[in-house]
Order: sequence, then C-alpha cells, then structure tokens
Amino acid sequence: MEEKKIVIRCRNNEQVVEVPAGSTMQEVYERCKLQMEYGPIAAKVNNKVEGMHYRVYKRKDIKFLDLHSPSALRTYTRTLFFVLCKAAHDLWNCKVFIDIPVSNGYYVTIKRLDEHGRQIEITPDDVNDLRQRMQQLIDAKLDIHRYEATTEEAIAMFRELGSLSKVKLLENIGRLYTTYYDLDGYKDYFYGALLTNTSQLHLFGLEYLYHGILLRIPSRNDPSRLKHFMRQDKMFDIFQEHHDWQDILGLRTVGDLNEAIIGGHANELIQISEALQEKKISQIADQIAHSKGVKLVLIAGPSSSGKTTTCKRLSVQLAVNGIYPVGISLDDYFLDREKTPKDKNGDYDFEHLHALNLPLLNKQLKALFRGDEVELPRYNFQKGKSEMSGKKLRLKGNEVLVVEGIHALNPELTGDIPDEQIFRVYASALTTILLDSHNYVPTTDNRLLRRIIRDYKYRGVSAQETIRRWPSVRRGEDKWIFPFQENADAMFNSAMLFELAVIKGQAEPLLEQVSETCEEYAEAYRLLKFLKYIRPIPADQIPPTSLLREFLGGSSFKY
Repeated sequence: MEEKKIVIRCRNNEQVVEVPAGSTMQEVYERCKLQMEYGPIAAKVNNKVEGMHYRVYKRKDIKFLDLHSPSALRTYTRTLFFVLCKAAHDLWNCKVFIDIPVSNGYYVTIKRLDEHGRQIEITPDDVNDLRQRMQQLIDAKLDIHRYEATTEEAIAMFRELGSLSKVKLLENIGRLYTTYYDLDGYKDYFYGALLTNTSQLHLFGLEYLYHGILLRIPSRNDPSRLKHFMRQDKMFDIFQEHHDWQDILGLRTVGDLNEAIIGGHANELIQISEALQEKKISQIADQIAHSKGVKLVLIAGPSSSGKTTTCKRLSVQLAVNGIYPVGISLDDYFLDREKTPKDKNGDYDFEHLHALNLPLLNKQLKALFRGDEVELPRYNFQKGKSEMSGKKLRLKGNEVLVVEGIHALNPELTGDIPDEQIFRVYASALTTILLDSHNYVPTTDNRLLRRIIRDYKYRGVSAQETIRRWPSVRRGEDKWIFPFQENADAMFNSAMLFELAVIKGQAEPLLEQVSETCEEYAEAYRLLKFLKYIRPIPADQIPPTSLLREFLGGSSFKY
C-alpha cells in the first residue's frame, strides 16, 4: 500500500515539502532542511502553537519557533519545571510549588516533611543537590513522552499520585480527553506543550533565594545567557502578602476558585477581596500621612495595571487623612514634537523619558513647593506643540501633588526634587493564583486581557490589534518601568483573586473574533484555551468602586 504524503508549507523559508502522514514536527523540521541555533522548540501549525511531538495528517502551514519567540520560551520553561519536579521527586518524594515570577526567574517552594510531619526548611546544599539531579536528567538525554487519556482516567491517575490541585483543575475543564507527560516514569500535567527530550535544555540556573529556590531561564534576546538577575525584595514581599490573603480565603489555585464559585461563594469572595484591597490602599495613604514633608506622590505601573483607579482611590484615602490631592498630568509636559527623541527606526519615541520637558517640570515643582503660583502647560496633541493653559496653581498647606505615569519611579524624572518630598507608589497586576501547583498564571496575561477589554470598549480597537501592539508595549515597560520598580516606597497589587472569572465573560467574545489567518491568532487561541479552565462570575456582581471597573465599565469614578 502506497504511503500517504502530506503537503507542508514551511513559513521559515517559504518552501513546500512532502512528508509521510503522521510525521512529527521534528521529522517535518528535518525535511525542511532548516538550521536554528536555539531551536526548534515549538511550531506554529496553522497559527496554533504546538509542541514538536505534534503529528500532521492533513495539509498544514508551519512556522518553526526558536527561543527568541515568547511561545517557544514558554515551552522551554515548562519543560524546566517538569525536570525540576522530577528531580525533587527523585531526591525527596516531596510536593513542589512553581510559585511566582520574581527577580527575572521563578520562585519555587519545596514542601518536605520530617517523620513527625514538620516542615523541613530548604538549604543551599539542598539547592545544589537539586541542581545536580536536574543536570543528570538533562545529560541522560531522556525522552519526554506525551500521552492522551480520557479526563476521567487522568483524574484517577493524579488522585492516586496525590496531585490534588491537578484533580481539582481537571474536574472543571469539561473536556473528554486530557494530555499528560511522562519523564522516566514520573507523570505530570502541563498547560501547553513541552520539549521532546531533556537534552534540549541547554541552559538553566538554580539558586537559593528567600528561603526557597529561584529557577532562572535563558534570555529571549540572547538565549546563550541567563536572564539578568535583579533582586526584587519589595516585589517578593507583595507577592507573599497576597499569599497570606489567599490563605485567609482558602484559595491558592484555579481549582479552589472554581469550587468557591460552584459552591455559591462568589459574592463573599468579591466582598472580602475588595475589602482587603481597600485596606491596602488605606495603609499606603496612612504611610504618606505619617511621612513628614511629602509634597509629591508619584504613581507608576505597567500598562493595564490599574494605576489610574489606584490613583483615584488613594486620593480618597488621602482626603480621609486630611490631605487634599491635586492632580497634574505628565502628558502636558511633552516636548514639541520635533524635539522628541526618535527610536532605532527613526520614529518618534513618545515613551522615552526625554520626550518630556524635564527642566520645565522640575522648575514648576520647585516653585509649587516653595509656595509660588505657576501656570501649568497644556499639550496640543493635534499640533504637537506645548502651550500654556492659562490654568494657575498654588499649593495650600494641606495639599499634595499626585502624579501618575510610566516614568514616575525613574529618579531622573524629578532629579531636582529632594527625596524626602517624594513618595513613590508602584502599582501592578501581580497574579498570585496558580492553575495548579506546577502551572503558574503569567501576570502579563492578566494585564493583556484587561487591555483587550478596555481597548475595545473605550477605543474601538480589536483584540487582534491589541495583541499585535503588545510586544512593543512590553519592550517599553522593560526599558522604562521594570528597572525602577524597587524604587517604590509602597507597592500595590491591583490583581483580584476572582478577576479572571469576571474578565472571562467580556474577553472570550473579543478573542473569538481574531481570525485564524492572522499571526495574532496563536496568542488569542492560547488565551481562550487558558480561560476555559475558569468558571465565570457575572460582572454585575462587582461594585462600582472596584478597580476592575476601569476596564469593564460602570465605574463610579470619572476617567
């Protein structure tokens, strides 16, 4: 019987090849005669990202991905998680929690118990042992096997293995079949594809940090090096604070969240979460009130972090403390357009710090803090010109300036202002809920979903266009926001434990409109697949003061 052939169009070199039906992505890659130094890690198959295990039975468009691709780096990172969990199982037969992204890596906790059931604290020597075992598994060039089972079979298997967070997750996904992976007899479930062999993990780091473990991964810009380590003590503390809140609510995973929703506890969850968030804002206002000499409150955060509503709610709490906030906009301090710095492509870079008239800003701030009156500028965006607004401002004794913007934590923004006159707040949406103990939820996914909803609702921008622009937004954040976040005097996490369940209802219809024919479909499909794990909560249960209303609409604040 003649072997059936499949026609494949390879987008990397625009060649068409024929392969036997049932060929894996690895076999297709070899037929395409490509050379990738840091790949192939995964492939876009008809604009859906698949692992190299994937087999083709029909005609396909394929683009192979290396570690310069965010999707491929996720595949590589998930495989590192798998090897780490296997190594910990071999050494100690213990529970592992892939916890939070911090310090340009992933914080991992190991739950080891002694014979009396008491927690054994991890040591630097333990981390060394774990690193060596991981390297042994990599050097052994072990195949990673992918299996498909009925979801009932998968649930029974993970229940027997004691992986209850996976059981809770799989019980609510509503799928007939579930994929799981096997590495030398160790079985696990991961959201998304893995590599096919441990030898493909060419680089990783494992370090003792914060009484736990930091797993470090290659840089996407230069996969021959690990991502730059940056100590983030304040960021770690805010994550830990939210874990304490989760313990209050009994929610650590999406499975826990789904159980609470099914059990009719959504309203209680919303009320407690909103109260905890308001309490945190109140505490920051108290800090400012007790910091003598503060005349300027700066609020920064990445895109869709909720910094605008954070600013408004903080202003309310400042007023409760007898401090009256006065807002000015950094947008009004833009330079005339022809004086704006340009990026490497020769386009105006409006996100650049020096797109702002820093001398004018600092001159006016110093005058205001002396008690002088100033006339504020106004930027004419149509003409690209800075103009005087005619609006005069003089600060009274119980007033402080409140300013939000992407550069607010950059010391150069207010270089002429003494530090004791400034209080800096960093706001971000740091997702602390996990899918299960080995599958974290990227904080950037939360912000991207918020932005997709907001861009469509208020700017008429499609999900496809928001996804297309997102890498550029992220590059700006990496350059102008994240390096300065530890400069904050206070950090505020705007993410709600329940929010993905509320966002789901508005995000899914927008993501479903992204066509399979466009590049952005892969990301839209990935987000849709992720949202299917989560039970919905109707948006009408959210109060009008909620920070989420900034994106969903219906807020009692004016924007």
